Amino acid sequence: MAKGIASGLPLGAMIAPKELMTWPPGAHANTFGGNPLACAAALATLDVIEEEGLLENAQRQGERLAEGLRALAARHEVIGDVRGMGLMVGAELVVDRASRRPATELRNRLVQACFQRGLLILGAGTNVIRFMPALNVRAEEIDLALELLNDALGEVLES
Repeated sequence: MAKGIASGLPLGAMIAPKELMTWPPGAHANTFGGNPLACAAALATLDVIEEEGLLENAQRQGERLAEGLRALAARHEVIGDVRGMGLMVGAELVVDRASRRPATELRNRLVQACFQRGLLILGAGTNVIRFMPALNVRAEEIDLALELLNDALGEVLES
């Protein structure tokens, strides 16, 4: 894992069960390992995550986001699947659920329509939209994102 672990400073971490970590010390390294400033930032980041209950918030708000996307899927045939963990949630866009044919062009137009409304989502793979809000996202912000997505989806489906 990497990226957010040091609040924007370059640092990566590798996590695996002990039985898989069988090489001797020094046999494995990484480009971003060992920087004292980045390590201090990571320790401070972990303190903030623990003290402010950000993992619990990520779980709660991730469930809220996934449930909201599933509710949208019940109204829009083009949402074929909703999946993810915590706050990294994706919605697969399909031409129709029967064929599950990827709706890549629709996905690309939806990303732009969301951007025009102030909602930043990412395309992933050929036909998935990905949400990755901050760990401290509030329920009101999740609800607003779902509302903006619904509006944008309505627009692109009409065009």
